[in-house]
Amino acid sequence: MRHHRPALGFIFVTLVIDILGIGIIVPILPKLVEEFQRGSLTAASHTFGWLAALYSLMQFLFAPLLGSLSDRFGRRPVILLSLLGAGLDYFLLAYAPNLTWFFIGRIIAGITGANFAAAAAYIADVSPPEKRATNYGLMGAAFGLGFIIGPALGGLLGEVSLRLPFIVAGGLTLLNWLYGTLVLPESLTRENRRTFSWKRANPVGALLDLRRYPMVLGLSWSFLFISVAHQVFPSIWVLYTGYRFDWTSKEVGLSLALVGLMAALVQGGLTRVVVPKLGEQRAALLGMGITVLSCVAYGLATQSWMVYTTIVWGALGGLAGPAIQGLVSQQVGPDEQGGVQGSLTSLTSVAGIIGPPIATGLFGYFISSRAPILLPGAAFFCSAVLVVIGMMLAKNAFRKITRPPFKSNNDSDNDHEDKASPATTS
Repeated sequence: MRHHRPALGFIFVTLVIDILGIGIIVPILPKLVEEFQRGSLTAASHTFGWLAALYSLMQFLFAPLLGSLSDRFGRRPVILLSLLGAGLDYFLLAYAPNLTWFFIGRIIAGITGANFAAAAAYIADVSPPEKRATNYGLMGAAFGLGFIIGPALGGLLGEVSLRLPFIVAGGLTLLNWLYGTLVLPESLTRENRRTFSWKRANPVGALLDLRRYPMVLGLSWSFLFISVAHQVFPSIWVLYTGYRFDWTSKEVGLSLALVGLMAALVQGGLTRVVVPKLGEQRAALLGMGITVLSCVAYGLATQSWMVYTTIVWGALGGLAGPAIQGLVSQQVGPDEQGGVQGSLTSLTSVAGIIGPPIATGLFGYFISSRAPILLPGAAFFCSAVLVVIGMMLAKNAFRKITRPPFKSNNDSDNDHEDKASPATTS
């Protein structure tokens, strides 16, 4: 594992910059869209919602494609091309003259942001099975660190110019791409590559392909319910805390920084201790159980200090994601990691499409005069129910775990056609 440490470090930095690039535009994107809409806040709100949905839709469509391409050609070219595209896209957004170009830019951003699949597959390639859940914690830590730096940096740079955050994000991404071309080795050996298939590369086909692994399919449904539940946070956090506690932008920023810090500590550090001791299954169930309790606590909170307290202990719910990904990666062969991780990324994107309307709809309805009862925390309670369903699906999937893990897709039908020959991989 020692010779893989620089590569894991690069993947970590790549994920940090991916999240930082998302976070850096959070404070300024609504204002920039409002400028395009000639100061109309109502029009800007609708446009912003379409931009968010479009980004998630592109990730849904392209994550399996990039994952399957990484199974065929290797992780390195997919990751580096995605970085190059993302870096250039930031500059396109920085100088976009109108909303049409901005929509084009967000389409490209969603496509290149789908490189999470290849990055997750890279981690699986260079990690022994017992270390995968621990190393997947790097993804959570990257999210936390990027989410700490991104919104704060975006807010500061946005005070200078609403376009400046895009230029800085683009420069950082292109520097990381240049560094990666120099240091990132390929992780997928030629004998573990397989031929490209549009059946696996399209999102529907990729998800249906999971049926060959009942345990993976079951955990994928669990992963989807949990991901939809988590959409409550980016969807209504600002609205909810402003309505209930009269939080200012500064207080919202501080709370989000604490969220990112705790995510980095739990998934980047505590995961390495807890998951090996408890095992992936128990760690996953523990994380989901804590998430249920934290959602209920957010919905019932009546004072600001209650929210901050819940952020601290609720971060332990982050144990679930790495544990689930570790379990999934152990059930498929090395030639299928990219495709399977791409499917999981697509599920996250599906959650990003359907989760926000559910959360904002519940919040808006239960604070309106039409609601039978005033219940601002309704969306959090709904998320708690969704995670409970995810727990039930996960427990059922655990009964189907295959030991030892599958070696490759040679064990399934027509797999001799899927496997790339040495001649075709040259």
